[in-house]
Amino acid sequence: MPTDQYEFGDPTTRYPVISPPVQQQPEPGLQSQMTPVPDLGEDSYRGSGRLTGRKALITGADSGIGAAVAIAFAREGADVTLSYLPAEESDARHVIEVIEAAGRKAIAVPGDLTSREYCRELVAAAVEGMGGLDTVVNVAGKQVWQPTLDDLSEDQFEETFRTNVFAMFSIVKAALPHLRPGSTIINTASLEAYVPAPDRLDYASTKGAINNLSKGLAQQLIPKGIRVNVVAPGPTWTALQVSRGVDPETLPDFGSSESPMGRAAQPAELAPAYVFLASAESSFVVGDTLNVNGGMVTP
Repeated sequence: MPTDQYEFGDPTTRYPVISPPVQQQPEPGLQSQMTPVPDLGEDSYRGSGRLTGRKALITGADSGIGAAVAIAFAREGADVTLSYLPAEESDARHVIEVIEAAGRKAIAVPGDLTSREYCRELVAAAVEGMGGLDTVVNVAGKQVWQPTLDDLSEDQFEETFRTNVFAMFSIVKAALPHLRPGSTIINTASLEAYVPAPDRLDYASTKGAINNLSKGLAQQLIPKGIRVNVVAPGPTWTALQVSRGVDPETLPDFGSSESPMGRAAQPAELAPAYVFLASAESSFVVGDTLNVNGGMVTP
């Protein structure tokens, strides 16, 4: 593990190649109970004031990529409102402690993103708790593998879209009246927007929708001085993987057989992409998808 995100070295060995044992948890899963526990950058991410004074709302901020982004944002000087499911409270408490240790404000707003009412309440709580809102980061997602179309129920298909796409739409719509010129929206697609896994048809479809919606929204909002961009991760070791996100029998080879890098990413490796897109350094980056996938070729 690097001492910080600025340390140079061989990227293939920067983080260890993991071979997780077969393990399963009920949805949504707890990161603290995973083997090995994902690296959020708690011991390595070093801030440099790139987001000083920013007020960010982050969904899925209890674990995985969302948690790594929350920690990085706080260490870069941002206050953070965290959205997560009530069942994920113990993971969220860990992230909140790290944010507060960085001297930043952490506003916890647990709830279910499939509820439009909660999405509106989340934005309102963020504005009230932080005294404003200028950065919206949608990371939370539902991913449940099903071997065949016959196994994929209509209820699951609908819930995946409500969690991954509808919630993003509702949050952005509620946030828009509060966003001023210079604000940013960062949505999360996936490698599967381009290379859909056949046993994750619903998840892959939502990621394609997120990518497309974001590019259209970027064109609509840039005249208002609001930038919209996307991060598309490749295989990343998170709680999604151990809560029926992938075939459990494939976990020992997770990431290592797919990526030219020869390993899965750790959440800490995704956070800098979000920091860049939220910072003033990316002022001319609009409607872009930043692929962070270990060399897996995309269109």
